[in-house]
Amino acid sequence: MKIAIVHDDLMRRGGGEQVALSFHQAFPEAPIYTSVYNPELTYPEFKTANIITSWYQRIAKTEKMMKWLFLPFGLMAMKSFKIDDDFDVVLVSTTYSGKYIKVPKNALMITYCYTPFRLAWNPESYSEYNKSKGIARFIFNRVVRFLRSVDRNAGRRVDFFLAMTEETRGRLAHAYQPKNPIQIIPPPVNFDNYHISNKIGDYYLLVSRLEFYKRVDLAIKAFNKLGLRLIIVGRGSKKQELVSMANGNIEFKEGLDSDELSKLYSECKAFIFPQHEDYGITPLEANASGRPVIAYGKGGVLETMIPYKDDPRKATAVFFHEQNVNSLILAVKKTEALSFDSDFIRNNALRFTKELFIEKIRDFVFLKYHDSLKKRMGGK
Repeated sequence: MKIAIVHDDLMRRGGGEQVALSFHQAFPEAPIYTSVYNPELTYPEFKTANIITSWYQRIAKTEKMMKWLFLPFGLMAMKSFKIDDDFDVVLVSTTYSGKYIKVPKNALMITYCYTPFRLAWNPESYSEYNKSKGIARFIFNRVVRFLRSVDRNAGRRVDFFLAMTEETRGRLAHAYQPKNPIQIIPPPVNFDNYHISNKIGDYYLLVSRLEFYKRVDLAIKAFNKLGLRLIIVGRGSKKQELVSMANGNIEFKEGLDSDELSKLYSECKAFIFPQHEDYGITPLEANASGRPVIAYGKGGVLETMIPYKDDPRKATAVFFHEQNVNSLILAVKKTEALSFDSDFIRNNALRFTKELFIEKIRDFVFLKYHDSLKKRMGGK
């Protein structure tokens, strides 16, 4: 069985890239096809992989340029990108463009999809769309309809979808009407990178891409009022806008190595997670460090966290149920008065180890490949 791996792009360090890296570790001989790759912007472990990029690599040198030029160049590049004909299985890691790649006619296409392409299926998650009016909104809607059609057609080529959570399974079923049932395999946490510390600092922590739908602005507004120390780690298109909103008690960091980030996780008072996320790997990274999470109580955290009810020593998170400043402030104040059990919190995250994820991915790929061989041979 010859396998090829596909990932949208390798220009950042996020949960999707961690999954793609686990695919590489599960099938280390498999080449990774991706639209663009910058080894300085993503995880260094990808340097050991055979990475094949599209012609988009020649013009998209930064993450910002990659996003600006995606329509039409990135889209065209992935639709014209072709995997060699001698591959039996194509394992795709994608949110947006990975599923557009041309696969061999007889290859089995297995797609781990984090959520349907956000611009096509949830344009309201972009501030640019929400602010558009008149002719701009008309053009935006035409683009959205076009992308939705392209994305739906690409999704119909997939033999098997894999989802992170029940919520994402429902979204994928609605968008793509897949030909086979969708199996859930939750993304992994790399426990080698996280540890429990005996020292707890005086700060709260938020680790995120600095984009509109991540709702980092909500955390900034809340901590501006609270006056408590908040450290925000990440980069993104909204960084300058967010920095300008923040008071002196809020600090921004980026470009940290794994040891620096691990230290921040392990010594924070609690981790702040203000967005409605399809899954959310960072809350589990905080749990792997023995630290509780203050999270908006929707999306993936409902399946990964154990919310506080009456005993903080049997909880991993405090939820706030309205996505506004006052609700978050009340959750922070509640957390300040609670004492959590770091070992209990870390044990919760142990349900999502990288080793278990790799085992499940391998088992799924081999099972579906052998099933497909039997069908080709007439069930023999």
